[in-house]
Amino acid sequence: MSIGSDPTAVDSINVAPHINVDSTHCYRIYCLAFMKLLDPVRRTAAVNAAAGSAYAEFGNTKVIVSVFGPRESKKAMMYSDVGRLNCNVSYTKFATPVRNQEADCKELSLMLHKALEGAILLETFPKTTVDVFALVLESGGSDLPVVVSCASLALADAGIMMYDLVAGVSVASLSKKNLVIDPVQEEESSQDGSLMLTCMPSRYKVTQLTITGEWSSANLNEAMELCLDACSKLAKIMRSCLKDAASLASQE
Repeated sequence: MSIGSDPTAVDSINVAPHINVDSTHCYRIYCLAFMKLLDPVRRTAAVNAAAGSAYAEFGNTKVIVSVFGPRESKKAMMYSDVGRLNCNVSYTKFATPVRNQEADCKELSLMLHKALEGAILLETFPKTTVDVFALVLESGGSDLPVVVSCASLALADAGIMMYDLVAGVSVASLSKKNLVIDPVQEEESSQDGSLMLTCMPSRYKVTQLTITGEWSSANLNEAMELCLDACSKLAKIMRSCLKDAASLASQE
C-alpha cells in the first residue's frame, strides 16, 4: 500500500472479526469513560430543544454534540426515498490558540458526515433532514475521533435508526517506530504519520479511514489492528452509556 502525504479516505471496508492485539496498547481508550448522554434538564439548558445530545472528553479535549430532527429541510429538495444528514463541526473561541479555523472546520464537518452517513438508516426519514452540530469546547488532541464517537451517541439519544454505533480512534507514529493511540496535542505536533479510523464494531465495517505521513507496512498493519481493537473497547463504553441513560429514564 502506497501512502503519500495527502489523506486517503476509504469507505465501507469489511474487516476481519478476529483481532489479536495486546490490550495494554489500548489503555488510553478508557479515558473516554467520561462520555455520557446529557440528562433532560441539562440538555434543555445547554442545547435548546435538541432531540438528542451527548458530551465526551478525552484528556483536555472536550466535546458536546446536539442533534436536531428529523425535520423538514429548509432547502428546497425534490422528493427522495432517503433523508439528508447535515454535519457541522465548530470550535469555541477559547478552544485552541489557533485562529481562523474556518477551513479546518469545513473539512472536519465533511469527515464527520462521511464517518456517520453509512451507519444511519436514511430511508427511515425520507424528505427530511437530521442536523448534527458538534462543538469542541476545548482542543487537546484527537479532536475528530472524539467528535465522531460523541456524535454517534447523540444520534442514538435522538432515536435515529442506525445499523450500529460508530466509534472513532486515531494512532500517531512517533519517530517512525512508536505508536500512540489517540495522541494528545503535543504528540500530534511531533508525529511522523497519523491514522484515523471510524467503524461500526458490531458489523466489522470501517466507515472511514484517513492516513497521512510516512508509514512502514509493519507499522501500518499494527496501527490498523490497534484502532480496530480500541474501537471495539470504546463501543462497549458507549453502549454502557446508552443503557445507563435508559435505566435513569425508566426511573423518572
